[in-house]
Amino acid sequence: MALANGAIDSFLTVLPKAALVLDTATDTIVARNDAAARLLELDPDDQPPMRFSTLLDRSLPRFIVFAEEVDHRGDSWTRDLSLVSARGRPVRCEILASRLTDPPGAMLLLLSDLDAFERRTAMTETAEMYRAGLTEWKRAERFFAELERENQLILNAAGEGIYGVNAEGKTTFVNRAAREMLGWTAEDLLGRNIHAIIHHHHLNGDVYPAHECKIYESFRYDKINRTDSEVFWRKDGKPIRVEYVSTPIYDQQVLVGAVVIFRDITERKENERKLQEALEEVRSLRDKLEQENAYLQEAISSERAHHDIVGTSSAIKQIRARIDLVAPTDATVLITGETGTGKALVASAVHKAGGRSRRAMIHFKCGSVSAEDVEAELLGQVRGAFPGSIRDKPGKLELAHGGTLFLDDISELPLGTQGRLLHALQSRSVTRLGDTRAKQLDVHVIAAMTDPPVEAVKSGKLREDLLFFLNVFPIECTPLRDRLEDLPLLVAHLLDVSCRRLNLPQPKVTERAMRQLMDYPWPGNIRELRNVLERAAIVSGGGKIVLELGAGRSGSGRDDTPMRTEAEMQQMIRDNILACLREAGGKVAGPGGAAELLGLQPTTLYSRLRRFRITEDEWKETA
Repeated sequence: MALANGAIDSFLTVLPKAALVLDTATDTIVARNDAAARLLELDPDDQPPMRFSTLLDRSLPRFIVFAEEVDHRGDSWTRDLSLVSARGRPVRCEILASRLTDPPGAMLLLLSDLDAFERRTAMTETAEMYRAGLTEWKRAERFFAELERENQLILNAAGEGIYGVNAEGKTTFVNRAAREMLGWTAEDLLGRNIHAIIHHHHLNGDVYPAHECKIYESFRYDKINRTDSEVFWRKDGKPIRVEYVSTPIYDQQVLVGAVVIFRDITERKENERKLQEALEEVRSLRDKLEQENAYLQEAISSERAHHDIVGTSSAIKQIRARIDLVAPTDATVLITGETGTGKALVASAVHKAGGRSRRAMIHFKCGSVSAEDVEAELLGQVRGAFPGSIRDKPGKLELAHGGTLFLDDISELPLGTQGRLLHALQSRSVTRLGDTRAKQLDVHVIAAMTDPPVEAVKSGKLREDLLFFLNVFPIECTPLRDRLEDLPLLVAHLLDVSCRRLNLPQPKVTERAMRQLMDYPWPGNIRELRNVLERAAIVSGGGKIVLELGAGRSGSGRDDTPMRTEAEMQQMIRDNILACLREAGGKVAGPGGAAELLGLQPTTLYSRLRRFRITEDEWKETA
């Protein structure tokens, strides 16, 4: 709509409603008619332009939203804006607005006085009431007046709130307890639509239409209704949780209204909510403590041969130094090394030397759980998340909150689970399977893997982005064959631990037995050494140690055992590797490869090929 200034004034003058033209860009009233001046109590001498925001009281934010809606749709209306007159009197009005194109940003506002509208509505309703029959109304009024008069003392003495409504939903009586609970006076409620006053919205803010009201159903459908899940709204705008019973009432077999008896159960509902939250927390803590206890018991009863890092080699000194560097921090640690080199021992040392040592270190062996169950074990689950999940269960991430999580054999995790693990660690939150609520996560992560990291990424076993996240502070565990100078200390320590645990006398380690141990390649590293010594403690009977090395090899320290020099032993190992390469056609890893024939890990055989400097030409020439 576009009008010149003179046309605007003429247009507003002929409008019967209060009207004004507002320039939203400058917050000024460009023009207004006399009806608007009377409604807003403007000084006749105070002619436009004048600021519109001075009339908005506290409704300026809502008016901005309303103006944007008008600008978008072209027109709109609202009753949610509270205006104030120039004399400070609140003005309840309905605003109908239309966008004007000239000047840009202008809009036409038509104001309807709601107080005057309600007075006219009341007059109309009264006229309809007379037309419907003054006699019938008087009869109903006399019925409720008599009911209230006869029962006033009882109603006011009752502890429950009680009020009555007639067949039109208008309040007929309210007892003292109801007035005190709701904060409304009898004058506020009597003769008015009580649903619109105290029962207009649900607790979540949704509108509660009268036709859905259980109380109105009582006198419309002759039905008794009981509920304890609704709210009444106090005069101060605060809700109270209530339980009520609404009962239809009759006058000479004619349904004339309903009586509502209610009580305030806000405190009870709040206590129930707190109790439920406390029970949920107790259940969660119980599950977490049960899981932590299970892990602690497993750690206590595990058959680890030692609990300290034993050795004086440069490799061990370097590992200890790196543990001392990283332990005071929460930096992610990636421990690599062959099977049996003590990666779990290094992880335990990092945890114990750090600030989280008072909490349990949760050890999760990634390859020990089936692909179907690994996510539930790692992330946790809620009851009903999938078939068979009959109770809530925290995952390893959640159990490690505030402590340390050791992810052993990380490259054994399915790739999809690796992605979810990475998301949880990066976002520092975890969501159980079947749940929508994320729990905060504060975890120090230590990971370990047997495969070389780069090869694991190339072979598709490990996500590259997960490797980047984990490989903040790498620690490499050296195989036992590369630090044989630690063997005497390890033998003494492991024998002592095994014999005390098995309650056996400790055998004597001869020089010949130690040479045997030094000459053996130890493909299983310290784990194999522990098993060999434990077996030796059992079969030796407290005398000279009897060793069983490799596939049936044995030694008792007797003089008839053939002796070989170190150079001879190394040459035998080299020749054996060449023979296996010839047998396998040069294939190192995989089925039928030289590593399989030797009973070694491919990584171990690759290491020996480099150490003995075996080339392709050698095994081909000797073939």
